[in-house]
Amino acid sequence: MAGAAGRLTKLAEEVLGAPLPVRIRAWDASESGPPGAPVLVVRNRRALRRLLFKPGELGLARAWVAGDIDVDGDLYEALDRLAGMIWERGGAATKQPRAAALRALARPEVRAAGKELLSLAGLPVPPAPPVEEARPRRGALHSLLRDRQAISHHYDVGNDFYELVLGPSMVYSCAYWGAAEGAAGTLEDAQRDKLDLICRKLGLREGQRLLDVGCGWGSMVLHAAREYGVRAVGITLSEEQAAYARKRVADAGLTDRIEIRVQDYREVADGPFDAISSIGMAEHVGRARYAEYAGLLHALLKPGGRLLNHQIARRPLADEEAYQVDEFIDRYVFPDGELAPIGRTVGQLEEAGFEVRDVEAIREHYALTLRAWVANLEAHWAQAVRLTSPGRARVWRLYMAASALSFERNRIGVNQVLAIRTPDSGASGMPLRARDWRD
Repeated sequence: MAGAAGRLTKLAEEVLGAPLPVRIRAWDASESGPPGAPVLVVRNRRALRRLLFKPGELGLARAWVAGDIDVDGDLYEALDRLAGMIWERGGAATKQPRAAALRALARPEVRAAGKELLSLAGLPVPPAPPVEEARPRRGALHSLLRDRQAISHHYDVGNDFYELVLGPSMVYSCAYWGAAEGAAGTLEDAQRDKLDLICRKLGLREGQRLLDVGCGWGSMVLHAAREYGVRAVGITLSEEQAAYARKRVADAGLTDRIEIRVQDYREVADGPFDAISSIGMAEHVGRARYAEYAGLLHALLKPGGRLLNHQIARRPLADEEAYQVDEFIDRYVFPDGELAPIGRTVGQLEEAGFEVRDVEAIREHYALTLRAWVANLEAHWAQAVRLTSPGRARVWRLYMAASALSFERNRIGVNQVLAIRTPDSGASGMPLRARDWRD
């Protein structure tokens, strides 16, 4: 194996105790690895220093965001081949390669490999993290102050950028594909069908009052007011989202029926509401605050009112206390975000007093949605880089492509949970037939 690529391949295989599943192309133009496989491009020695000072996922993420490494070939295939070594968590496929790597560290040849890596990396100086990494957060975890910082990091990166990625619907959550029999449809069709499905599950009627928790750019409240005649309040912690949503509401002539607020769900004090939607927001709440979240939403509903909680779920672990937030996601995408198993979510909603009436798992729909967003980003790459930064665009491409694979491989899921604040009489107001949402 000649050149830097050959040396890197040899080092990686000695540590992993298995053949490397991708090719490597190094800064000296040398290549090594299985023919026909996606190519991991190591552009400079700084990439190795990132791995030396932050081994594992965070070092790789920093190298990716900074442009020190890249993929030549199918990004999805490359991530799928590397997933067992890097991104998968909690299963046997994750533990085996990591355990093998730990055992390998005790072998003389691997200790020698470490010295070889040091010599390849050059200057023993840790590179600064890319500027796109979230700054250290102030305040207690999931306090109002800290949640505002976390939301700002993710959402206040420019509405023009989100328009490129999300498309005209400006809906940043899982779409609902193929609602019409035999129809594939566009991303915009699928997002409209998702919003309409939620409105039907909530049983919305003209004159009712809807609270949309984490309203984003206002798409849910706009659809509900326009198509179902409700009066709606949308809340978000993002100033940029709120400004964009208010303009959309004004342009639609619906300012008399829709109010957009920059407000935390813990600060809403003007209930009760006939219905509450929470679409892709509960992932930000956190385990320590979830009981409070569920209890507050229950208190904000009228007796007989419905909640639609649309939330990403992870698979349960044998030891739930061992759960750790994904380092790349925490530093670059959703600071302080946490995922919970669907069983825990349903249990906590019930403990808050809700009657859970329906759970619909739609994880395949999220994989299709993410692939559509990646395609939008790649089709407008130069413009996305101009609107944000090369690093930010790279964060989004990696995050969305890896997430699509996670949904496809059943590593994570997404569920719509319909729950009711059932009145004392026990009359739920629900239809007798399942999923015939209008009574």
